[in-house]
Amino acid sequence: MDDGTLVEVLHAAANAVTVALGDLSDWGLAGTRDGQYRSDLAADAAALAVLEGAGLGVMSEESGPTHLERPVVVVIDPVDGSTNAALGIPWFATSLCAVDADGPRASVVVNQASGVRFEAVRGGGARRDGVALRASSCEVLGQAIIGFSGYPPRYFGWSQYRALGAAALDLCAVAEGVLDGYAVVGGSQLGSWDYLGGMLVCTEAGAVVGEGQGRELVTLEHGDRRTPLAAGTSALLKELAAAVAQ
Repeated sequence: MDDGTLVEVLHAAANAVTVALGDLSDWGLAGTRDGQYRSDLAADAAALAVLEGAGLGVMSEESGPTHLERPVVVVIDPVDGSTNAALGIPWFATSLCAVDADGPRASVVVNQASGVRFEAVRGGGARRDGVALRASSCEVLGQAIIGFSGYPPRYFGWSQYRALGAAALDLCAVAEGVLDGYAVVGGSQLGSWDYLGGMLVCTEAGAVVGEGQGRELVTLEHGDRRTPLAAGTSALLKELAAAVAQ
């Protein structure tokens, strides 16, 4: 499968989620496991039908691993920000990242509230609704607007901060320069489905990404958790990482 076809499949999976959510009358907790919503289950079933039908492996937050032995595995959060979705806060997304032997290859992140679409291909740049993205040029934490997942234990010296509640979209906000940086803090940790899609959009938009404890971010282990960091420039990432480490 070439890159163009792969991106089309990712968009088709996101489209299937859009339809499934449009048919949903109850967005509340599913009662299956802690923090799992009916929207998560409906979205997962819709996306998996498309991805598995295309011959891809899948690592889903909701249903776990399927066919990880396949050459391309799609890491998916069917509804990233499902608490936002249940509350009617228009900041939740479907995040998909296709991973091969060389790492993240293609990603699509769709804001399911607004319809805005981000996509990236390894070595091919990143786009929002077809328009090329470029990350912020901010290099100083004291001038930066930082997005957080988790509660910062202290003031790091940022200019302003936001806690928006959907990691994939938060990272895409770094990619388009809406946020200057992003950090997972205060004991919060993310699964790879939360950040891989947005991470590729970031790096293809010229942003830089790291991990708070120096660990590898690309993982297909369902139980693994990470603390990603992102910034528009390497100078800002260095300053942000040092502040978080303290």
